[in-house]
Amino acid sequence: MTTDVTKRNTVLGMSTFGFTICFAVWVMFGVIGNPIAQELGLSETQFGLLSAMPILTGSLARLPVGILTDRFGGRPVYALLMLFTVPPIYLISYATSYWQLLVLGLFVGLAGASFSVGIAYVARWFPRERQGFAMGIFGAGNAGAALTNYVAPTLVVLFGWQFVPTVYAIAMLITVALFWCLTWNDPNHSRGDTPSLREQLQVLRDPRVLKYCQYYSVVFGGYVALSLYLTRYFIAEYGVGIQLAALIASIFVLPSGVIRALGGWFSDCFGAHTVTWWCMWASAICLFFMAYPHAQLLIQTVDGGTVSVSVGLNIWLFTALLFVVGIAWGFGKASVFKYISDDFDRNIGVVSGIVGLAGGLGGFFLPIMFGVLIDLTGVRSTVFMLLFGVTAVSIAWMWWTERRPTATRDRAAPDSGSEMAHRSG
Repeated sequence: MTTDVTKRNTVLGMSTFGFTICFAVWVMFGVIGNPIAQELGLSETQFGLLSAMPILTGSLARLPVGILTDRFGGRPVYALLMLFTVPPIYLISYATSYWQLLVLGLFVGLAGASFSVGIAYVARWFPRERQGFAMGIFGAGNAGAALTNYVAPTLVVLFGWQFVPTVYAIAMLITVALFWCLTWNDPNHSRGDTPSLREQLQVLRDPRVLKYCQYYSVVFGGYVALSLYLTRYFIAEYGVGIQLAALIASIFVLPSGVIRALGGWFSDCFGAHTVTWWCMWASAICLFFMAYPHAQLLIQTVDGGTVSVSVGLNIWLFTALLFVVGIAWGFGKASVFKYISDDFDRNIGVVSGIVGLAGGLGGFFLPIMFGVLIDLTGVRSTVFMLLFGVTAVSIAWMWWTERRPTATRDRAAPDSGSEMAHRSG
C-alpha cells in the first residue's frame, strides 16, 4: 500500500514535471518567434504581440481554473487542461500567416493556467510549515523557459521552426499520460472539504489580494516578459546568433526558475515579507544600471579638444546583473505565494488564480510595451527603464502598507508603556 509520504512526494514531482512542460510550451514563441518574424517581416511591436499572445489566455484562465481546482480537485483539472492544449500546439506547425499564429497562440496559452491548478493541488498535500518549500519546488517548473531556450534553438537550426511545435505536442501528450497514472486525488476533496463559490468570490475583495497581485506582476510578469524577449534583445543589442543568444538568456531563465524552491524554504524560515522586501531592492538596484543606454560622451579638454568616452554595459557585466535579477525574482515568486498560503489557506486556488492572473498579465503587456517603446524611441534599454519603474512602485507600496505600520507600532509601544508607568506613579 502506498504511504501518504510517497503519495505526497510523487504528486509534487509529477506536478512539477507537468508544469515544466507547460511552461516550455507557454513561452516557445520567445524563440521560434524570431525566425517567424524574419520570415513574415514583423515589426518589434508585432513580435511582442505574437510572443505575448499565449501569455494573455494563460493569464485570464488562471482565475476560473483556480476556482475549478478548489471545487473539483487538482488532478482532473490539471490533466484535462494539459490534454486540451495538444491539438493547437501541433497545428502551429501548419500555420502560414500572422493571424493564424495569433489565434493558435491564444489556445496554446491555456498551458500557462496550469500554475493555478498545480500550486493549489500541491499545497493541499503538505502541512502549512512546509507549504512554502513545496510550492517553491513546484514553481521551479518555471525552468521550462530554460528548457525552451536550450532545445528550441537547436531544433530551429537543424529542422526549421515548424518542427518545434510537433515535438512539444508529443511531449505534452506523454506528460498527460504519466501525470494521470502516477498521481492521486486531492485528500481534502476526497473528504468533501471544499469552499462554496460565494466564499471563493468574497475573498477577492480583500485588499491584500490586490497588493500581492502587484508584487507578482513584477517578479513573475517581469520574468515571463524577459524570458520571451531576451533572446531577441541579445541578438539585436550585442549581435550574437540565435543559439548563443538563447544560451546566454538561459543564465537568467534557468536559475530564476530553479532557485524558487530555495526561496520557498527561506520564506518558511524568515517570513514572506522579509524575503519579498529584499528581492525587490536587489532587482531594483540591478535594473537601474541595466536601464542606462549605450552612449558616447564628448568631454571638452583644456586645450580645446575633445575626448570621447563610451558609457554602457558590455555583454558580460550586463549578463551578471541579469543573473542577480533572476535570482531575486526567483526568491520573490516563492515568497509571494507564501503570503497566500499563510493568509488564504482555505482558498489557495482562487487567490493563486487571481494573483497568477495578474502576474501573467504582466507577462502579456510587458513584451508589447517593450516593442512599442523600442519602436518609439529606438533605445533598447527602455525595456529595463520600464521594469525599474514597476519595481519601484512595489517597493513603495510594500513600505507604505507593511514596513511603515510596523515601525509606527514599534515607536508607539515604548511611549505607551512610559505613559502607563507615569500614571501608575
